[in-house]
Amino acid sequence: MTETAKTDEMVRWSTYPSWAHFTWLYCFSAMAGVRSLLGLRWGMSGWEVWLGGAMVLLLCAVALRRWARYALTSRRVIVTNGYTGRDIQVLPLEDIADVTVSQGPIAQFFDIGTLVIRSLSGDRVISLREVRDPEVIKTRIEALRTK
Repeated sequence: MTETAKTDEMVRWSTYPSWAHFTWLYCFSAMAGVRSLLGLRWGMSGWEVWLGGAMVLLLCAVALRRWARYALTSRRVIVTNGYTGRDIQVLPLEDIADVTVSQGPIAQFFDIGTLVIRSLSGDRVISLREVRDPEVIKTRIEALRTK
């Protein structure tokens, strides 16, 4: 891409996967935390291990959430590694064939979903996993495509 093209590209939306995507990790962490508190309260040995496990599960949720960053610019959809800043996948808006939203019942409850973006040639697919308000983001992508 030329330097001129880079300067007139504006970021329209950017996010990480939703915190709600990791609800299962929070539940396991809460169970381990409660078990450690009960062990401490009743004087049982091993409560420290359960507390450590609860903390490790919470750290896993934080690390997994930051792995990917999603961005919608005036020209492209980009999936970037959240730690290195390198582009993982890039799809120009003019190369998008369709955008679909995939949601299960639990994802609908938390208002999160996966956007599946297919290229015109059909050989490339970008998945923006567990973003908040997926229908709104789909509408934004489609609006930018028509400009």
